[in-house]
Amino acid sequence: MKLILAATLILSAGNAIAQDGPGAHFLSVWDLDSDGTVTLAEAQEQRTNVFNTFDENTDGQLDAAEYAVFDAHRAEDAQQNGMGHGAGAQKMHEGMAMTFNDVNADGSVALDEFLTQAEGWLALVDRNADGAVTQADFGPKA
Repeated sequence: MKLILAATLILSAGNAIAQDGPGAHFLSVWDLDSDGTVTLAEAQEQRTNVFNTFDENTDGQLDAAEYAVFDAHRAEDAQQNGMGHGAGAQKMHEGMAMTFNDVNADGSVALDEFLTQAEGWLALVDRNADGAVTQADFGPKA
């Protein structure tokens, strides 16, 4: 059941959204109020949802095995939605990786670590450093 939820959560936008321009798929998943902007609060809320989806044993930690499942779903999402090319996509993947989120380097990621890293994750993509991500933060630099 959790994997079905994971597929819905991560793969929710489908290929049609990905064709609406760089960043459209990201916004369709992370912009919870559909205003065209992903705020830190939205990122933290959605990261909580993602974390709970992949915390299979509900111990409040994503261990290496759970993170491997998460990574596989992220890779599938990137492939299905035409993501994975360009610096912006690479930064987004980097910001979800275990190495980025395992702040205390203990080999697992606690929910508080995952949420704490949301700000840094958004900052990786936020080109104009306004504290939020919009579609203007994606695609070729002007």
